[in-house]
Amino acid sequence: MIGELIAGRYELHELVGSGGMSNVFRAHDRLLERSVAIKVLHEQYSADEDYVERFRREARSVAQLAHPNIVTVIDRGEEDGRQYIVFEYVEGENLKGLLSHGALPVDQALRYGLQIAGALDFAHKRGLVHRDVKPQNVLLTEEGEPKVTDFGIARSVDVQSVTQSGTVLGTSDYIAPEQARGEQVDQRTDIYSLGVMLYELLTGEVPYSGDNFVAVAMQHLHDPVPSVLDRRRDVPVRLDLAVQRAMAKDPADRFESMEELIDELERCFGELGSDDEATRIVRPPRRQRATRPRRRFPVVPFLLILLAAAAVAGGAYLFFGDSPDVPIVAEENPSGPVRLQAVGAFDPFGDDAEHNSEIAEATDGQRTTDWRTEEYQNFTKEGVGLVLRAPREVALSKLTMQAEPGFEAKIRAGDDPTGPFADVSGDWQEVETATTFNIDTKDKTYRYYLVWLRLPREGGQAHIYEVTART
Repeated sequence: MIGELIAGRYELHELVGSGGMSNVFRAHDRLLERSVAIKVLHEQYSADEDYVERFRREARSVAQLAHPNIVTVIDRGEEDGRQYIVFEYVEGENLKGLLSHGALPVDQALRYGLQIAGALDFAHKRGLVHRDVKPQNVLLTEEGEPKVTDFGIARSVDVQSVTQSGTVLGTSDYIAPEQARGEQVDQRTDIYSLGVMLYELLTGEVPYSGDNFVAVAMQHLHDPVPSVLDRRRDVPVRLDLAVQRAMAKDPADRFESMEELIDELERCFGELGSDDEATRIVRPPRRQRATRPRRRFPVVPFLLILLAAAAVAGGAYLFFGDSPDVPIVAEENPSGPVRLQAVGAFDPFGDDAEHNSEIAEATDGQRTTDWRTEEYQNFTKEGVGLVLRAPREVALSKLTMQAEPGFEAKIRAGDDPTGPFADVSGDWQEVETATTFNIDTKDKTYRYYLVWLRLPREGGQAHIYEVTART
């Protein structure tokens, strides 16, 4: 197929990947003069409506996901009976290739984990479960930013899958127990697979190995969850426990949502470098037996990890039990820096896109990179904005923005990345090279903060290099 022209536009240059359902090629888009990736369904599946529908569903699914850490869908179509999807082309290796050099530094592993979790959380909030989370499906840009790809077996959490009940999908090294049994999956299935990935990022090895798919899947079903600390002693205890909880055999014992896992990883990241703080422990949630769905197979005995109560951070203790008044680790909320993560553009009066692929650069810790708005010939909107997520609900007191002068801004806050947002910084401020906004949340805490900006009437373009905040 090399050299073929698809849709009179995409010239196939190089085979860059091959899977059970499709081949992926690097291609040249003659219309826009750029490289793209094009996935072509294998010819033998083109007459099978189930495979074709799954392939089409991938395109529809990913087309909904405008996120800096998810590969963008550009086009979809059919050529001579062959289905194809066109994606942005990511120049670089995948995360599995990076792991061929061994385990990553703890902070780098956490950064990758947070970015991938953020992408999956974005998908989950739009009703999609990936179902094949693995390092091979995370591409790394030349700048080292991860992008999740291959939603080929993704499914909506509120519709029936086109695959038959009992069919096992996924990769055995990262497969969740309920997925291996062919049972219903939800967002906690992706949490398990991401937990396996975190284990591999931190140790350089997958937790279970075997001679074939079934041997590995059986270990995911029955074997105890291994400890990262057994293979690497410099990993904080809290992070080890977070990985174990993500990999709990029973979905009810995992984090309830990807957002909850992000919260815990943010805390682990914030505690790096402090021996005392790094050993703080979070109690797993109590089991909700009354609401747990019935199993198709006998319940696999679950290994409970019992930890002795320990005095941590001046008297906070860890306990297990079903009593509603069981204490958990006391959360401190001192005044200090808060690490924000840029998660999306906010353009309710336009097309909901403002250079989405560059959003992460507003909070990447580097003042040499920037997020920018579109370039306007005239600016008649009420405003456009950049959505920032705090690691937890907080009441910020100050937000500082490094930017290129030439526009006005104010800060708003809300409980959802899509709004509504309330003003928390007062009137519009002229943005200078470094601008600090004083924030008054009136004692209310928020998870999301919005840099709401407006350009001069004659238009222009806003550049934001870095955003920092503190409580």
